[in-house]
Amino acid sequence: MYYIIMNPASKSGRGIRIWEKIEPVLKKRQIPYQFMISTHNGHVAELVRDITKNDACVDFIILGGDGTINEALQGIRDFSKVRIGYIPTGSSNDLARDMRLDKDPLKILDTILSDRVIRKADIGVLTYGSCIRRGENPADSATDRRTVENDLSGRFPADTSRYFIVSSGIGFDAAVCEEALSSRVKDILNKLKLGKLTYLGIALKQLITAKAVSCELRLDDQAPIRVKRFLFIASMIRQFEGGGFRFCPQADSQDGLLDLCFVGNLAKPVILFALPTAFFGKHYLFPHISHYRAHKVEIKTSIPLWVHTDGEVYFKADHIYLSCEKQQLTFLV
Repeated sequence: MYYIIMNPASKSGRGIRIWEKIEPVLKKRQIPYQFMISTHNGHVAELVRDITKNDACVDFIILGGDGTINEALQGIRDFSKVRIGYIPTGSSNDLARDMRLDKDPLKILDTILSDRVIRKADIGVLTYGSCIRRGENPADSATDRRTVENDLSGRFPADTSRYFIVSSGIGFDAAVCEEALSSRVKDILNKLKLGKLTYLGIALKQLITAKAVSCELRLDDQAPIRVKRFLFIASMIRQFEGGGFRFCPQADSQDGLLDLCFVGNLAKPVILFALPTAFFGKHYLFPHISHYRAHKVEIKTSIPLWVHTDGEVYFKADHIYLSCEKQQLTFLV
């Protein structure tokens, strides 16, 4: 039995068109399945949580983008008892790009149903040391801020930690994701197959308006790295982020490590030249763009900044922890 979950909003309805292609194959091959459609934000996590509540082994097929997979992760109770087949229908599809999935959804489906290809993958964990929920005013009372203990060894409440399978970022990249989530232009451009222009326009705007922010970065148990000004820090499980930016060409999704792309104090005109080179992984040729690798990461910033997990944005934070759980997820593709 396969539990098939589809995000109908992914890339302005592309998921529905792909489902119309694969449903006849499932019926012809008499594959048992249960089909579900997500109807609201957080619904995928709710569905996965309900399906896995009996502690049985479950096979999922997810039709959606990176954000849909991210949401599914939040609902999994025991990763050792879940396997995921993934058919990408999103606008960024960085997970599919890194996994080198076939462009043809029917070929991906055939691989999933064959049950011959098993891939183990690392999972990242983001934990908020303090945070402000999306839509709340940072100037509100202290009760609006959530805090957790400085303990990376245990599990955390759902509203203070999130899993990620591609990347988590704080600063510029997360601010672009946050604005894109509420952009009406994105839906229009997706229908015209020009969705990446949304991110380009928002990125230019965010770059122009970016404020000077300092940070403190601690890798594992090493002494902290203090920087007076930075643009963003991307903590990567995979090589790609943001629709094809190869921010961490060195990233290995099975090594149990986070690869960090740290963009520091670059002049804005230089950043405009540097960002396009990231599509080819050549951005480290520029000064103040650094690569780090660690099991655990702690980041403190001088002001709260947007934080994303696989492009999904829920909180601003000025203190976060990140860690990597080695080969915890099983893919059927």
